Amino acid sequence: MTKLKLGALLDDKPVKVSVELPAPVHKSLIAYAEVLARETGQPIKDPARLIAPMVERFMATDRGFAKERRNRVERTDATMPSKRQ
Repeated sequence: MTKLKLGALLDDKPVKVSVELPAPVHKSLIAYAEVLARETGQPIKDPARLIAPMVERFMATDRGFAKERRNRVERTDATMPSKRQ
């Protein structure tokens, strides 16, 4: 069994975004959808639905992004006045 980074897709309400993909990326996306469908037993009618979970997974595993995001939250917290009762 192949270990893919994506699992079964959640049924949630999407936000419409238009994206242009290079032809080789689109072909790879279709191939990925085929493998994922075999692995999960869940047919993928529209391979474009994989883009959002792929981007989400990419951001979740990008250490540089995670570090910068934590630093941003820490800087925001440091500049907010503390609430005293």
